[in-house]
Amino acid sequence: MARAQGARALMALAFETTYGTPPVSGFTRMPFASTSLGAEQPLLNSELLGYGRDPLAPIKDAVTADGDVVVPLDAEAFGFWMKAAFGDPTTTGTGPWTHEFQSGSWTLPSMSIETGMPEVPRYAMYSGCVLDQITWQMQRSGLLTATARLVAQGETVGTITSVGTPAALELQRFGHFNGAIMRNGSALGNVVSADITYANNLDRIETIRSDGRIDGADPSIAALTGSIEVRFADQTLVTQAINGDPCEFEFAYVLPSGESFTFTVHAVYLPRPRIEISGPQGVQATFDWQAARDSTVGRMCTATLINDIEVY
Repeated sequence: MARAQGARALMALAFETTYGTPPVSGFTRMPFASTSLGAEQPLLNSELLGYGRDPLAPIKDAVTADGDVVVPLDAEAFGFWMKAAFGDPTTTGTGPWTHEFQSGSWTLPSMSIETGMPEVPRYAMYSGCVLDQITWQMQRSGLLTATARLVAQGETVGTITSVGTPAALELQRFGHFNGAIMRNGSALGNVVSADITYANNLDRIETIRSDGRIDGADPSIAALTGSIEVRFADQTLVTQAINGDPCEFEFAYVLPSGESFTFTVHAVYLPRPRIEISGPQGVQATFDWQAARDSTVGRMCTATLINDIEVY
């Protein structure tokens, strides 16, 4: 009897034309580190009396399908997650291509994602997947990954795959060593770590249905937040926080081969932090920043991915 192992797990992704309906083709094999994407249906305890001390059989509640997918920040596959977060990009160039994803779209694409465990076999298709939140961290060392939180409509489980032979991508991972942070066009020094979180704040449409699934997941007011931990060396960020003025942050990764990913936050507001001296070691300060719509650019953020993929 075969036992499932994560080392043999597979994931394939395709964007849907109709919400909740998996496409018959067009799937792409996706790299991932882990996933908690799944469907669950809890049981409701019986509240009825008059049948003795032993309870009556429980009944099924509504189906909830959601979870996280941990993916690498890479030059090609990460564009699919950016499209899920922001919608279709504006693509220019003739190879390499420049894909620009902008915040503020009222509609988001839905995806069908299949996870496979071929040794069981078990192939689970999650349809109607919409990206609720994506987050990643910049630091000095370690593996660079992002966590995508998804809301799905439902799960269909089979013993054979439904995606055929998915298209393969060339994995070109960005690393923390390739990262840089800019503030208003100049390098921001003394940064120990940074966290970035973009959330679509999805509103689940929980209507009455015979299958217990949701009708959709609509984006609400977006949020872009994070934190920057810096070695306290000057008053630049503290002065900005006190004055209440916004600045532009740019989080960028560039590979030696020319591929790059740049995430620009156009209007960042900083809180006034507490500056603590906790001992003889260096003093550090943490700024839990928030972003807002920039009136000049007309949006909150822009993600730019340069690679050899022509169309997402």
